[in-house]
Amino acid sequence: MGVMSRRVLPVCSNLCIFCPSMRARSRQPVKRYKKLLADIFPRSQDAEPNDRKIGKLCEYACKNPLRIPKITDYLEQKFYKELRHKNFISVKAVPLVYGKLPSSCKEQMPLFASSLLGVVRTLLDQTQHDDMQILGCQTLVNFINNQVDSTYMFNLEGLIPKLCELAQEIGDDDRALRLRSAGLQVLACMVRFMGEQSHISMDFDNIVSVTLENLRETPNNQANAQEHADHGSSFLDINKMITNGVNVKTDVPMGDVHKSPSYWASVCLHNMAHLAKEGTTVRRVLEPLFHSFDTEKHWFPENGLAFSILKYLQIVLEESEDDKSHLLLLALVKHLDHKDVVKQPVMQTHIANVATQLSQHVKQQASGAIVSAINDLIKHLRKCIQNLSEPLSPKAGSDSSYMDLQCALENCISSLSHKVGDVGPILDMMAVVLENIPASASLARTTMSALYRTAQLISSVPNVSYYKKAFPDVLFHHLLLAMSHPDHETRVLAHRVFINVLMPSGNLPLVSNENQAVESLPDGKTISSSLRLSRHQVSLVLSSIWVQATMTGNTPENFEAMAQTYNLALFFTLSKNSNHMALIRCFQLAFSLESISLDQQGGLQPSQRRSLFTLASCMIITSAMASHISELIPIVRSILTEETMDPYLALDEGMRLQACTKPGDDHSYGSQKDEAAALRSLSAIEFNDQQLKDTLLTHLLSKLENLSEEEQLDMKAQLSQEFSPDDEYPLGGPLFMETPLPCSPVAQTEFQAFDEVMPHADETDDDAFQEQYGGQSGRKDSLSMNSLDILSVNQLLESVLETARQVASLPVSSTPVTYNQVKDQCEALVTGKQQKMSVLQSFKKQQECMAIIISGEQENNSLITSNTKTEFPEDVKSLTNGVVHDQLISCTKEYGQQQSFRLPPSSPYDKFLKAAGC
Repeated sequence: MGVMSRRVLPVCSNLCIFCPSMRARSRQPVKRYKKLLADIFPRSQDAEPNDRKIGKLCEYACKNPLRIPKITDYLEQKFYKELRHKNFISVKAVPLVYGKLPSSCKEQMPLFASSLLGVVRTLLDQTQHDDMQILGCQTLVNFINNQVDSTYMFNLEGLIPKLCELAQEIGDDDRALRLRSAGLQVLACMVRFMGEQSHISMDFDNIVSVTLENLRETPNNQANAQEHADHGSSFLDINKMITNGVNVKTDVPMGDVHKSPSYWASVCLHNMAHLAKEGTTVRRVLEPLFHSFDTEKHWFPENGLAFSILKYLQIVLEESEDDKSHLLLLALVKHLDHKDVVKQPVMQTHIANVATQLSQHVKQQASGAIVSAINDLIKHLRKCIQNLSEPLSPKAGSDSSYMDLQCALENCISSLSHKVGDVGPILDMMAVVLENIPASASLARTTMSALYRTAQLISSVPNVSYYKKAFPDVLFHHLLLAMSHPDHETRVLAHRVFINVLMPSGNLPLVSNENQAVESLPDGKTISSSLRLSRHQVSLVLSSIWVQATMTGNTPENFEAMAQTYNLALFFTLSKNSNHMALIRCFQLAFSLESISLDQQGGLQPSQRRSLFTLASCMIITSAMASHISELIPIVRSILTEETMDPYLALDEGMRLQACTKPGDDHSYGSQKDEAAALRSLSAIEFNDQQLKDTLLTHLLSKLENLSEEEQLDMKAQLSQEFSPDDEYPLGGPLFMETPLPCSPVAQTEFQAFDEVMPHADETDDDAFQEQYGGQSGRKDSLSMNSLDILSVNQLLESVLETARQVASLPVSSTPVTYNQVKDQCEALVTGKQQKMSVLQSFKKQQECMAIIISGEQENNSLITSNTKTEFPEDVKSLTNGVVHDQLISCTKEYGQQQSFRLPPSSPYDKFLKAAGC
């Protein structure tokens, strides 16, 4: 049989050409694809491509993948041939085949993908034939939806510009709507494909632009929606979907979506929201959106498109695995710094309003993104306040626009703060802002003003992190430094920030000796303060007041702020157990300030001395009321007469110091007339601080009967001494701190050596607090014994200039010095120093021997008269000469610097030079 099939039948097939059964082809599988391809194309111009044959062709290609290249070659040739003859009915059959091939032959896609993309590109170029372009878009949608990897990502990116042109087709007729819908449908699928493959195209900005252009409803879209509503169909309302967050995968309209560009634009927007998987991609998606909102002015409420779109994106981001809606708010706040809006306060106002509206729909969470957004808002608030405070400076908008911007920023800060749900992270952020406070007066004022307004806005936010805990250390430290700023308004604002953070309600506590911090409200109710001041912090606050009281430029507002801060420190002092030593320290501060105010040689102006005396008297009265020593009050009140009282300060009914304007006075505080009046007021003061101190000790010891005799002596000793600041108070912390006056406590403070500074005791240890402030006399002596010689600024500058002159006077040689020359010079210098030091050492030994002999003679009770002369050797006598003595002193100094002339260690490079003969 094998012989017949190989030899006989081929001969028969050649001879019997009219016998089909004898042909060789009849014994092989029939090539059906050619017949299927022929049956696909219509026979006439009125017929349509055969869908059944197209399906069978796709099944055949899936079972016979080796035939796919031949099938695609045939389809390409047929396509371009019919396209040249403008036979569009036959041309239409080729895209229909390519539209079904991706779903039937996913595994064989590399065999026909390049041919498919070439056909699609050709169809999109047929600008004169809308049906061909729409057919190409539909083919491309099927191709994208059946992709399993990013192999053809870059091929698809090349089609984005043409698709964007389709989506921007001008007109509202059916033709334009169908073209825009087809282009946006492909773009929506492409954005979804980008999200699946974690890739964002370079032309993503163009996609965002055309999406936003088509989101706005056209009259025809609204007419179509009304028409479908009349027929009972559920046509999707795009604006409602964006606002309420309808799922585009399930709520697909039953109407003709091929004429609804806004629907496919919303689908594209939905896919963009899912494209944002992390912080970087969120910013990448939002940046082109914001840019389009800026150019088209979508931020304005009359358009309203920005809020609707961002709210929909926010809803989609909240549904993600890890809620990224906070990143949207952060990106929106950071957009206020964009170059397109940074000089447009009106647009910035609308952006802040949109952020406020969006913040009302996010979940409450103490996320770092919201805290960072609040930090940026504080910076913008500072700039806004600065623009308002400088009316003559050139700026982009009017004062009214900046006032609106300030109101919008404050509302946004308040809304975001409540979404944090905890004031702790915000206080930590405020400490970071204070860390970089500038030395410039205007910048420092605006920064503190922004922080003060923020402290007021967050007053109603609950305290979770620091509940019943001490004041945050970092914020406390930077507030102390801000209270010592050279600008007097900055110091006042620092006090106000401190008071508002410590007492968020804004009502200062009444002075009482209860065991808990309670603040009074107008309706008689009381609430507990969530923050505390530790003993160590109270001591630092008192030290800060002591330093600030003598700073130049203080105004009545400064003295009012210091009085309020002192009341708070006294209030938390009384809330501690065993508080008698701390109370004595408060009285000690008041008495010391009163003594400084009466010192004419201190350097303070008379008006400031008068205000300082009023402040100190008010502090004594407040402390006496707190400790229930009423006997002190009439004594101090008798001194504060109308003649001695500062007219710019007044005591209210609660004995609180308040700044006021002198009625009927046409000259300001610190003027020549006011200085003369202050001198007359100070000369009329008859003050006996010893009487007050004795009265205080008498009544205080009568109430503290349980104290030992040693503790009573410590109290008396401490009250009799001048107030000295806490060892850890940052006296030299800020670089902008001014040079203190002679009366300033900073100038009189002796600093302890670095190796003697002891860490402060535990803040909750009462005994340690008593030890820290119990022995003032011993501590001051130790400070003076271990003091450092600190140069002033002028001395430091003079030493720098002197060193510069010496360096400039040194001769400079242009020729390089070799290693051997430097070595010889150093050796000669060391040899000469050794010779001088040997003479010095011999003199030192002889001097020690003479000291031993003299001490021995004193022990033996030998009589030594004043006429006795000690005989020294000749070499010692020569050394006692003044000239030689000066040489020895210089030699000693040079000996201390001998280490600087030591030769460097030898290296292999030196050995190489020596071997080379260099």
